[in-house]
Amino acid sequence: MLTADLHIHTSCSKDGESSVAQVLATAAAVGIDVIAITDHDTMDGYQIAREIASEVLVIPGVEVSTKDGHLIALGVTTAPEPGMPVLDTIIKVHQAGGVTILPHPFHRYRHGAALKCFEAFGAADAIEVYNSRYVIPHANQRAMRLARKMGKPAVAGSDAHNARFIGYGRTLIDAEKDIGSILNAIRDGKTQPAGRKTPVRIYTKQSLRNSWRKIRGRLHK
Repeated sequence: MLTADLHIHTSCSKDGESSVAQVLATAAAVGIDVIAITDHDTMDGYQIAREIASEVLVIPGVEVSTKDGHLIALGVTTAPEPGMPVLDTIIKVHQAGGVTILPHPFHRYRHGAALKCFEAFGAADAIEVYNSRYVIPHANQRAMRLARKMGKPAVAGSDAHNARFIGYGRTLIDAEKDIGSILNAIRDGKTQPAGRKTPVRIYTKQSLRNSWRKIRGRLHK
């Protein structure tokens, strides 16, 4: 079994706080075998990671800002165009041979795509049923219940925006340490989600910082 964190941000995301090198070093230090760097609408972080020797396997990934909410695409070579309907984006990723994960699907303030397009829950390859940045567990629990009811593969992710929280959400995957094997295992549901919450004070601090950044951006337009 491999231990993976399938939802990590680096400083290549506007709200990321840690460099790619810091992310790789921390993942190795906490015993993570596989990570997916899923920066917002860019694969720059993954491209940097490819140039850095590491014992941690890095899956190409991106968190896409679709018209309906966020979608994680794994195993793609280029980031899908943001702003398309989530179902269209899922089709594009599948056509490119990638795997789709619906992250924080029912979180109202973090662009949960299932709130605007419930069909995305069934169309995605897997559901993020545990996101470590949830302060209140309701949305995680709802995702878990529906994933079980619908027979959808379930994964977990830290959604770490700072390297020290890598592994707070982790997925055990029954696969070889190979990108193709891991993607197939996710599709086949050979996954077990696990994790613990990011401390509330850290989540709150990051949320306030991101809100202020957005406000400043609007003021300077």
